[in-house]
Amino acid sequence: MASNCSPSIMPHWHNPTPENVTHDVGLMVMNSMTRKKERFVTIDGSRSVKWYMCGPTVYAPSHMGHARTYLGFDIIRRILSSHFGYDVTLVMNVTDIDDKIIQRANEQNIECDTLSKQFEAEFHEDMANLGVRPPDVLTRVTEYIDDIVTYIKTIVDKKMAYESNGSVYFDVNEFSNADGMSYCKLEPEQINNAELLAEGEGKLTQDFATDKHSPRDFALWKKSKPGEPSWDSPWGPGRPGWHIECSVMASDIFSQLSGLPSAEDCGNACRMDIHSGGVDLKFPHHDNEMAQAEAHSGCNQWVNYFVHAGHLHIKGFKMSKSLKNFITIRDALENNTARQIRLCFLLHKYNAPMDYGDNTMSHSLVTEKLFVEFFHNVKAVLREGNIINIQRWDESARQLQNTLSDIKSRVDAALRDDFDTPASINALSDLVKATNLYLDSCVARQITPVNLLLRNAAVYITHIFRIFGLIPDSAGGEIGFPIGGAGDAADLEEALTPVLDSLMQFRASVRDFARVKDTGGVLSECDKFRDDVLPVLGIRLEDKTGGKSVWKLADPNELMKEREQRELEKQRKLEEKRKAVEEKAKKDALNKLSPEEFMKQLTLDDNGLSKYSKFDDTTGVPTHLHDGEQLTKGQQKKAKKEFEGQRKKYEKYLKSLE
Repeated sequence: MASNCSPSIMPHWHNPTPENVTHDVGLMVMNSMTRKKERFVTIDGSRSVKWYMCGPTVYAPSHMGHARTYLGFDIIRRILSSHFGYDVTLVMNVTDIDDKIIQRANEQNIECDTLSKQFEAEFHEDMANLGVRPPDVLTRVTEYIDDIVTYIKTIVDKKMAYESNGSVYFDVNEFSNADGMSYCKLEPEQINNAELLAEGEGKLTQDFATDKHSPRDFALWKKSKPGEPSWDSPWGPGRPGWHIECSVMASDIFSQLSGLPSAEDCGNACRMDIHSGGVDLKFPHHDNEMAQAEAHSGCNQWVNYFVHAGHLHIKGFKMSKSLKNFITIRDALENNTARQIRLCFLLHKYNAPMDYGDNTMSHSLVTEKLFVEFFHNVKAVLREGNIINIQRWDESARQLQNTLSDIKSRVDAALRDDFDTPASINALSDLVKATNLYLDSCVARQITPVNLLLRNAAVYITHIFRIFGLIPDSAGGEIGFPIGGAGDAADLEEALTPVLDSLMQFRASVRDFARVKDTGGVLSECDKFRDDVLPVLGIRLEDKTGGKSVWKLADPNELMKEREQRELEKQRKLEEKRKAVEEKAKKDALNKLSPEEFMKQLTLDDNGLSKYSKFDDTTGVPTHLHDGEQLTKGQQKKAKKEFEGQRKKYEKYLKSLE
């Protein structure tokens, strides 16, 4: 039965019902197809997940909006595979020919291919710097031109597209009237939004708008103007429309994964489990993608689960060069690490609007510090302890174990609830706080902590952080974040050389002071070693009560910043002390002056102009100002008060000499 799109009605969604479900973890996913959470089941009920993600249009540097999308979906991909055990095949496209690319290439007077290759290379480099895993399959529009032409011909043959003046347009009305088909599944209320429709067609194509049967129709093939890139087709030279590329490339790859040679006559074989992209692509791009694919294949649900990343704003405003709040990924990485940015995104729901600014990043930094210190403290305790120590649980240990079990359940439940990473991080933070309370309790009672219990808590948090991508797969140890610099496979001599050199120099200095029995020199050298040498090596040495010390590995850059802050604070205090001494010396010098001398040396300004010109011969109190004018009664009263105050200070000084 035909289904005409209505702005107020969401089309029916067909719940996946495979005959044999072998992998169902109870995962709920916010499905844009229904605008509510749906239980996730793959097409065939197995562990295999077919996922297509809209990639970048490569005409400009990648910005934090891109990071929000690709980093967010990288986290979900990791959770699906590493936590829920799915075998995910992620396909991502690169739009390397488009109106925006043509315009930018013309502005810079370079070839479109040169421009797109430059910015595609930068995009992949930015993703790698953010720790985003590459897709399993990468497709480019220019590598699929022949497939796109064939795909369009099939839609034309089915009477759901038409040629007009060298271009080919999708016939929305014809498609909507076909049995079982629905147009505008994601955003039916936007179907008549002229601004979005025009944006979806591209600026270089809007001159051909009168060639359409209906304003809702959209270009599958665009007639090229003189000087624009073009490829041959049955309708004349041109290039693909923006929406058709995703339909063709995704259908081709998923058909091949199903054992078919191509997307032609694929039927349901071209369907996918997940399609993802930014929320701004819902209409018309994603709606048009589905319409094209369903018109071509004859299936009425090309995508089972559509997931969208939420909007990203910069300090409350949409990112825009005109507002001067355009932040590239490279700019962001100048100020924060990839781990801090990823943690910032983990603290926000992937599909909720997010405001990126100082406040959000400060939350991320505070959270990072909480876990960094936790890992340091646990490692320090484990280094001091040993498995031969008492491992029997007391009540506080049992409470921590119960908390650990509860946290594991909370994290698992949060991730099953539409990948709720903020709730997961909050649960892990609670585990850190509970562990810290346990350690404080052990110190207060002067008992040794159960090191296996501490290790289990730290290993679990590390495990979840590795799933989230906060810890690289091949870096770090069993507990905590990897320390910057050398990896696990680094040459031992290369890694230890700067440490051993520093120890050798420290030993030599201590021996020199010891020979002359200079205890102060030894202690000074120890402080210098702690404050100046070790931070450069990424080692923080903390002095504890009772003469004990604890070492912690950290990022050398962070330790150097801490040292700089301590030095600045030290200089500030020294400057305050110097000023105080200077001020006291001035006051002491003034106190040594008799009141008569004091009044005579008072000046109006830095030029040395005397404040008073005449004084009473008997009392010494000023009578006239510097310009010869006699003091008023009020001025005389003030001068006498000043004179009397200095007389008391002078007498106090004279008394001190007795």
